[in-house]
Amino acid sequence: MLDVRRLRLLRELKIRGTLAGVAEALSYSPSAVSQQLALLEKEAGVELLHKVGRRVQLTAQAEILVEHTAHLLERLEIAEAEMMASLTTVSGTVRVAVFQSASHAVIPRALTLLTAEFPRLRVEVTEREPERGLFEVSARDFDLVLAEQYPGHGRAHRADLDRVHLATDALRLALPPASAGVGVGASAGRAASAAGTLAGMAGLPWVMEPHGTVSRSWASQLCRDAGFEPDVRFETADLIAHIRLIESGNAVGILPDLVWAGAAPTVHLVDLPGDPRRTLFSAARRSSTRRPGVVAVRDALARAVTQPDP
Repeated sequence: MLDVRRLRLLRELKIRGTLAGVAEALSYSPSAVSQQLALLEKEAGVELLHKVGRRVQLTAQAEILVEHTAHLLERLEIAEAEMMASLTTVSGTVRVAVFQSASHAVIPRALTLLTAEFPRLRVEVTEREPERGLFEVSARDFDLVLAEQYPGHGRAHRADLDRVHLATDALRLALPPASAGVGVGASAGRAASAAGTLAGMAGLPWVMEPHGTVSRSWASQLCRDAGFEPDVRFETADLIAHIRLIESGNAVGILPDLVWAGAAPTVHLVDLPGDPRRTLFSAARRSSTRRPGVVAVRDALARAVTQPDP
């Protein structure tokens, strides 16, 4: 009989690519991972790994085991979800990955609701970029991810994950308020009034998220479509820093409405051409969607979006 825990290590190696990656994800030492996989080879009676340079690669027989392990883990998770659903209380731990603006605007309200309604449920929240969060839910590092999708940017389909729509969120050009009185505040205001379009922002300093993020690619392309390359002088994933740089008169940028969490904006917001909106959604493994904790967290997130705390 093959050991399920060792089979999972083999699947983790397939997902993460290196023994060190498996060890880090599961809090093992690399040598312990190697020893367990060596024992799995003895149990299977066939070679499962062979070295390619400094790395190891799965054999064809290992690939077969990995495919069956995925189905086995899925069935075990479904069994656990059905067992938990038969209980009268919601308890246990739900691990949630969220992107940055959601952690400010949605999560505090959702946690307040969950604490009041399900005091025995423990919710652990970690900030992750959406793409990484989706991967880590698939890899079982998290149970649920709150992610975003920008107009015209599709995400890779993961067959093992579902997708539940949460909200749409308007994206607007953010300019310093008239009271800024320093930096680009006055010039940005004049440009917006004169041009009435995004093209009026050419030549002004911008704040954007880091290279490689979907939001950065989308915002940069929007500027290019308007006829200019944005002068990005400030680069940060922290949208609160974006707000501070804009309201102080040092930059212009693009902000989602959700970042205000129901409070009055402190910058001047201008509608963008085409009224672009990003989509917010949650994703969980299909085998865990009936877990009471996952259901409860999703319900709280949905209510938090419609009733955010100021």
